[in-house]
Amino acid sequence: MSLLSRLLGKPVDDRAHMQPLWHRIIELARKREWYADHGVADTVAGRFDAVTLVLVLVLLRMEREEELIEPSVRLTELFVEDMDGQLRQSGIGDLVVGKHIGRLMGVLGGRLGALRDALAQGDQAMAEAVARNMTLNEGADPAGIAAEAIALARHLDGLSGKDILAGAIAP
Repeated sequence: MSLLSRLLGKPVDDRAHMQPLWHRIIELARKREWYADHGVADTVAGRFDAVTLVLVLVLLRMEREEELIEPSVRLTELFVEDMDGQLRQSGIGDLVVGKHIGRLMGVLGGRLGALRDALAQGDQAMAEAVARNMTLNEGADPAGIAAEAIALARHLDGLSGKDILAGAIAP
């Protein structure tokens, strides 16, 4: 903590170093292919699902490396902070934001478990998990989304912890 920060009493954001990774997750979740090619609904719910999918894949990779466990907590905090801001911006009042955040964290936890299991079981299980857990347009391609997600997971597996923390994820 700098002298100025101590004197002024400004708290140090211990998540600042995670911002590049969070921004990269958002970029990957906004890739055109998810929506135009595979049928993820281009709605608030669909975009949330895409962000959650990419975030879960990153968190699953991070949980396998001891030195990435603590940073994964910071990354999750950035997710909560961002979702809090999005809810408030969409008009959700202060009194119920906490309940919504609690539900969103439950969704994140559920998807962590579902996708962890599905990745271990293979393509068909992943396509089924996508179909159950994402907001899709009619005629969507859950198998295509699953293939993209599996490719991203494999890409993440090949990266160093340092690259992941830096947000150097370029599939």
